[in-house]
Amino acid sequence: MNRAAAPARAARRRAVPWDVVGLGLLVVAAAFMPDLLRALYDRAAVSYLSIAINALSLAILALSWDVLARTGQLSLAHAAFYGTGAYTTALMLRHLDLPMWLGIPAGGLMAVAFALLLGGLTLRLRAIYFAIATLAFAEVLKAVVHHAPTAFAGGNAGMNVAPLFRPVFVAGQMERWEVAYLRNEAYFYVYAGLLALSVLISIALQRSRLRHAFTAIRTNEDVAGVMGVRPARVKLLAFMLSASTVGMLGAVEAHRVGSVLPDQSFSVATTVLALVTPIFGGLYTTLGPIVGALGLSSVQELLRRTFSDGYLIGYGVVLVLTILFMPRGVVGTIGHAWRKRGSRSTGTPPASRPQRAGPAPDDAPPKPPSQPGGDA
Repeated sequence: MNRAAAPARAARRRAVPWDVVGLGLLVVAAAFMPDLLRALYDRAAVSYLSIAINALSLAILALSWDVLARTGQLSLAHAAFYGTGAYTTALMLRHLDLPMWLGIPAGGLMAVAFALLLGGLTLRLRAIYFAIATLAFAEVLKAVVHHAPTAFAGGNAGMNVAPLFRPVFVAGQMERWEVAYLRNEAYFYVYAGLLALSVLISIALQRSRLRHAFTAIRTNEDVAGVMGVRPARVKLLAFMLSASTVGMLGAVEAHRVGSVLPDQSFSVATTVLALVTPIFGGLYTTLGPIVGALGLSSVQELLRRTFSDGYLIGYGVVLVLTILFMPRGVVGTIGHAWRKRGSRSTGTPPASRPQRAGPAPDDAPPKPPSQPGGDA
């Protein structure tokens, strides 16, 4: 049996680390993107940089949600973590005399603390029960901020947040649009760095033993427990990692927008985008959520410019068609087609290929749990 497995292990060692290559390409593309846009579009580069920033933000959101989805959990708490990060940096600026940049890691740490609290209470739930509990948590946080003393958290009116970057206009040496360009360029690099961190976390999980633990829990949590996996601890770790980058994203977005509002910071739309984007791009992968974010951002902008009214209807149609005809997502569908092509080229029909024992592969569509609730 060991002899039969030796060629497979050798092939894995010789395989190209495409995830690492992809991260390198992402870093290179981010380094040259602002200058390339300015060279191609001049003044319009300001708008295109804003679109690129929104795409990066969506990719961070989607990739963080996918980390927890790999354990089979349907979380609706991303709005809570996003708002926690935003309000953490806003409260620090309002009440503490600390450097502005500390608000970003502080937002991530506070989101992790809330994930630890929420996960300890709810991660033993499964399926729709867990989803409802996480959604309720986000609504509870929104209500708390709404009713907090105005002098402390701003109440319904929210709070202003100072920007991270304030380019100074120099008359005679630059045009006014260049001030907006420099501001967007600086924020672009911050978002690109946060996305690179999210990708590193995803790659580290995919290359560690946790990948198999995640897959085992997603396939059958009870069997995974019998096999030696501790589902409660593994899911809690995934929940905390997922919340960390979302909290930092909320903090950065608060500085870029310039304010925090309860309904805006804890909006359910944030959770919906976090859920839909990896489904569109491909679940349980590093590349899928990024492709989904780039694709959905491009489709939304194209529809917005083509149809000034009702473009969201076309956006919804695109999502529905994708889910119906590409249930594996864009990346999963392309990968499945590529494997089928490879099977035909080698003359080995897919049905006769040896099947792996153990949990379902990472690119398989999600399966509903066998029980609606119970202990992990």
